[in-house]
Amino acid sequence: MDLFRLGLVVAVLGFGMGYSVRAGKLTTAAAATGGVLGLLIYLGGGFTGLGLLGLFFALGTAASGWRVADKRHLGLAEENKGRRTAGQVVANAGVAGLLGLLAWRLPTAAPLAGLVLAGSFAAATADTLSSELGNLYGRRYYHILTLQPDTRGLNGVVSVEGTALGLAGTAVLAAAYCTGLGWGPAFWWLLVAGTAGNLLDSVLGATLERRGMLSNNAVNFLNTLTGALVAGGLGWWLG
Repeated sequence: MDLFRLGLVVAVLGFGMGYSVRAGKLTTAAAATGGVLGLLIYLGGGFTGLGLLGLFFALGTAASGWRVADKRHLGLAEENKGRRTAGQVVANAGVAGLLGLLAWRLPTAAPLAGLVLAGSFAAATADTLSSELGNLYGRRYYHILTLQPDTRGLNGVVSVEGTALGLAGTAVLAAAYCTGLGWGPAFWWLLVAGTAGNLLDSVLGATLERRGMLSNNAVNFLNTLTGALVAGGLGWWLG
């Protein structure tokens, strides 16, 4: 292990943790959790994995802060003034952290684990952008299962515009992954993985979350897990 690179990564993560707390993006516990997960992602996924984490965080933060006054007016702004908690960090990056740990301890699994890790972030990005921006730019909102008109902002309610924005976010993550490791079918696999996770998130939101059987963090964790499994399945089957 290159100790210089490891020290550099730890320093960068530490700076990011401090900045996120001071800027009101993360609670102290969330920043510490994110730092640990970031280190695991680097150990298993290298700078590519760490870059995907940073890209997801940047896109999610930008989407959450976009026209936040309008979101507050509509009653759609995030709780805790948009400052993410440790539970939210685990929900969005916990799967990637576990995959990083797996790839680190089992180097033979690293190539496929990298794709699976990217699939988890593709799904997380799709969900965040489709929710945060879809609630602003959607024209009509529908229940994911019945396709009947429903109330904007409720769990399981989608719009064409929000779904398209989520797909665009997935494409950005997929492009970043392929830029680092070479272009190929992985781009399309990640588009499918991100969309699959996003759709499952909406289905779970419309059913188990509305009934109080799953929390939002649990739904988001399952979203990223789905993205990871779909990406890995496609990579294993078609790769």
